[in-house]
Amino acid sequence: MKKYNLIAFFLMIFCYLIVAYSIYSLANNTWLIAPPNYVILLLSILTFIIGVMGFKDVSSWHAKVRSWLTTIFSSLLVVLLFITLAFTSMFSGAKELITTVNSPDGYYTIDFFYTDAGAMGTFGILGELNGPLWFKKRIYTERRVDQVEVEWENNHTILINDNTLDLSESAKFP
Repeated sequence: MKKYNLIAFFLMIFCYLIVAYSIYSLANNTWLIAPPNYVILLLSILTFIIGVMGFKDVSSWHAKVRSWLTTIFSSLLVVLLFITLAFTSMFSGAKELITTVNSPDGYYTIDFFYTDAGAMGTFGILGELNGPLWFKKRIYTERRVDQVEVEWENNHTILINDNTLDLSESAKFP
């Protein structure tokens, strides 16, 4: 039972670090390497369950405090992530895949989406560069446009709706 206590505590810290990096990544438009929010929610629920199982460890007052901290903070994270997922699923607007383009050498893959925020905003085009696994980086946004015209000038320079974007610098993976 002592292992459950420690595992849950470090898993809770890991979940908070993932959420913090996710927020940082969205704010600074860097590579989003954190898993999707529903995966973090499931991991937080697992942390809460393991944390409750850790209450059986009564070997020291450190273990008791660790169990209480783990269950309190993991339950807070579960509630916050659930609210975030519910809010974004209701109010994020539509995001519809328009096209996927690959660079001439096949190194870059970009998904273009049509976004419509409805009454909360405007419509437009969003371009996301795909990385390994689920990693993505938003590289292009344009408001009040519903079509996308894409032309590759070379292996790393792309022309999107008459806007030139050089991917050699902006697409570097950390």
